[in-house]
Amino acid sequence: MKSGRLLIAALFLSGLFCYSQSKESAASPSAVAAPAPVATNPAAVTVFETYVIGPSDVLTVTVWKEPTLSGPILVRPDGMITVPLLGDVQASGLTPLKLADQIAFRLKKYFQNPNVSVVIGEIHSKVIYLLGEVGKKGPIEMTPGMTLLEAIASAGGLTDYANAKKIYILRGESGKQEKIPVHYKEALKGDNEFNLTLEPGDTIVVP
Repeated sequence: MKSGRLLIAALFLSGLFCYSQSKESAASPSAVAAPAPVATNPAAVTVFETYVIGPSDVLTVTVWKEPTLSGPILVRPDGMITVPLLGDVQASGLTPLKLADQIAFRLKKYFQNPNVSVVIGEIHSKVIYLLGEVGKKGPIEMTPGMTLLEAIASAGGLTDYANAKKIYILRGESGKQEKIPVHYKEALKGDNEFNLTLEPGDTIVVP
């Protein structure tokens, strides 16, 4: 009888121990399934290191840990911006990276190793032109990284009379313009090689 009772007690304690372990595992953070990683868009914010700032552009200047010095700033017609503590700073003709370096250098008078970034918020100093069979002819303001298809869409698309096979881009100064043929249908199919990135002053001609 004693051996039978001991066997029952052992089984009971074993079951209790297993139950306790299963509860601890369920409550343990390491046992909880990790949440699925959240997809991020790496192109959400883009700093155009080679972009040359011009009048009427809107910049976002950020000075780390200094919110009173950070925020959107409009480039004035004279090419200057006004930065708290510094006053007027020349922005037109500089890239965002060079402007950030210039602001950081002048802020060293007030802070130790200031960390400054400059991002292009809105482009208003650069335009492209559309001529011919598009919904809206004339100049349109560029957006950051604007492509051929984006420009045509901004102009209302092609008209019913457009010859999509003979679209071209004129690039360069007057008298020295380069004629760049456009493969519009291939670009529409998603081939980025043909969806050209535009440059300020480009003229898209749609026969």
